[in-house]
Amino acid sequence: MDGGMLVSYKVLCEGDFYGSVTMEELLNNEKVIRAIKSEFATGQRNIDISFDKSSTTIEMVTKKDIQTFEVRKDDYADVLVLAEEDATTKKVFKKDCSGIELVDIETL
Repeated sequence: MDGGMLVSYKVLCEGDFYGSVTMEELLNNEKVIRAIKSEFATGQRNIDISFDKSSTTIEMVTKKDIQTFEVRKDDYADVLVLAEEDATTKKVFKKDCSGIELVDIETL
C-alpha cells in the first residue's frame, strides 16, 4: 500500500490533571459569584445571576504539546509503538512521563 500517515500524539505524565465542573456547581460558589459581580456589574446593587439548567460542563486538563511524525500506511498496526519510539528519539519523556495518547491519524 503506497502513501503515508501523519500521526499526532501527546505524552502522558503522572501529575496530569483532568477535571470538570458544571455551570451549576460553579455558580453555587459564593466566591465565583462575587468575582463575576465585581468584574461585570461594578457599582450595581441587587444583581441576581441565573443560568440555563441544561448547562455546560467546563473541563480542566493539563495543557500538552502535540507531537507529530510520519509513517508508511503499512505501519498502521505499529503506530503506538512507533509513537513511543518517536517520543524517546525526540526526548519528550520527562520524569514521571511514560505514556502516549494518540490524538490523530491522518492519511497523506
